[in-house]
Amino acid sequence: MATFTAPRLWSSTVGKKAVMAVTGVVLLLYVVAHMAANLKIFVGPESLDGYGRWLRGLGAGAFGYGGLIWIARVVLVAAVVLHMTAAVQLARRAHAARPVAYQVRPRVHGSYAARTMRWGGVLIALFVVYHVLDITTGTVNPHGVPGEDYANVVASFQRWYVVLFYLFAVVALGLHLRHGAASALRSLGSARAVQPVAVGLAVLVTAGFAVVPLSVYFGLVK
Repeated sequence: MATFTAPRLWSSTVGKKAVMAVTGVVLLLYVVAHMAANLKIFVGPESLDGYGRWLRGLGAGAFGYGGLIWIARVVLVAAVVLHMTAAVQLARRAHAARPVAYQVRPRVHGSYAARTMRWGGVLIALFVVYHVLDITTGTVNPHGVPGEDYANVVASFQRWYVVLFYLFAVVALGLHLRHGAASALRSLGSARAVQPVAVGLAVLVTAGFAVVPLSVYFGLVK
């Protein structure tokens, strides 16, 4: 019976695809939870700020105030690194496996989606860095007061260029999720559910994130 060690699993194509799938699920769960939390801004300052205090207080007895959030951040960073590394290595492996390079590259949905995944992944990564400096640390936020999440969000999205950057990032995220969900469903053999589920997930996440900056910028949330 063959034994599968972590290095052997990682070196195989199946192993890299498994890593992409697991990390993709972890990141998707975070994205959906983060989107739902953002929508608390429509309830009011106490709802959003109270949620932030509750989140930072989770596990305070064992990890200190806010400690569990830092553990989650480490897990998320590791998931992102593994996800992107596996994606790049799989793409290079697929390219190297072609005996002859394409003379004329057909314009098909798959190639368009793959290109979208590449530039979208870079844009999302850049946005995450900025978003952390803006909302999490307050370094580039006009308000930037720790714990005042509502005020920080409102201050940030009063700037048109931040709103525009945010919208580009969430559209890229939606396209990324659409392609990822479609690929996962095809792998599971759910051909009929591919387009409705993938598109529905992408639209839900994109709209859920986009509605916050747009509402702030146009004065619906103050």
